[in-house]
Amino acid sequence: MTVKKLIINNLSGKKIAIFFILASAIYITMLFFTIEHLVFLADGYKPLDMLPLGYNPEYVIALLSKLGVSGRDYYLTRQLPLDFLYPAFFAITYSLLFAYLLKKINKLDTKYFYVSYLPLLAGAADYVENLFIIYFLKSYPAIIANSVSIASGFSVIKSAATSLYYVFLLVLVVILVKNHLFSKKKDTVAPHAQ
Repeated sequence: MTVKKLIINNLSGKKIAIFFILASAIYITMLFFTIEHLVFLADGYKPLDMLPLGYNPEYVIALLSKLGVSGRDYYLTRQLPLDFLYPAFFAITYSLLFAYLLKKINKLDTKYFYVSYLPLLAGAADYVENLFIIYFLKSYPAIIANSVSIASGFSVIKSAATSLYYVFLLVLVVILVKNHLFSKKKDTVAPHAQ
């Protein structure tokens, strides 16, 4: 079964709502608990996951140094387990959501469907980023500059795919709202025409 068929076969509002709730719960937990705690432990340095424009070897070394042994352990045992759940829930939720909304405007079988793949790309890049973060945490202080460049590249891919997706989603929501308002206006005008 192709990815497209898998997405199309699962276009249920209920499924999307469940995945959205789970993805949001994980994200909120990370944002307000584990990530916030890491920032505190690192004296204000943001975790690598939260740097959409990437990072350099000096930043990685400074962050891991500031975290100390217990902070690096917290990153590895608290933040990353959640961040291994989140990309899958994000990818599933937002791929299904975009396709579901396309179906609402009868555009499911168009080139716009390919936008549904952006969350999958972002999720895959997030997993690669996470694997590099594990490598950095376990190999510190021996950080290889080339590996930081590669990891940073995947962070940028994740962020770019996510940002681009949200732009398309916003446009799609505007179209849906416009169509909904136009159809309501049409319905209220029609009885007077008779």
